[in-house]
Amino acid sequence: MLSALDISTSALVAQRTRLNAVSGNIANISSLKDENGEANPYRAREVVFQSDDQMSINGAAGVKVDEVKISEADPLYRYHPNHPLAIKDGKWKGYVAYPNIDLTTQMVDALESTRAYEANVGVMEITKNIGRETLTILA
Repeated sequence: MLSALDISTSALVAQRTRLNAVSGNIANISSLKDENGEANPYRAREVVFQSDDQMSINGAAGVKVDEVKISEADPLYRYHPNHPLAIKDGKWKGYVAYPNIDLTTQMVDALESTRAYEANVGVMEITKNIGRETLTILA
């Protein structure tokens, strides 16, 4: 029974990491500068899961975060020649680079992550109830 709780807990931790990444993506949807103040638009983060074979029971395995990928997608360019961060020369002269983050996709990811989190909380509640009923039967 404890292994079942551990598996659900691993899923909760993984989904929390995913939801944090989505929240960061939404919060930075219009960030045009990087941490150093350079004109470099924010790149979306995407969480990649992997099964955790160290945490398994009867064929079911836990989950862990394999990595947090940074998007390689090209930024979105908008023509704003008077903007202070407009590109000064080259192909994109007069354009400003914006993060390539789709709000609809991020909201769907947030909703999916929230639902998975809720489902795992439900599994934990059922597991606890089964354990309680087992103890009641044995007593």
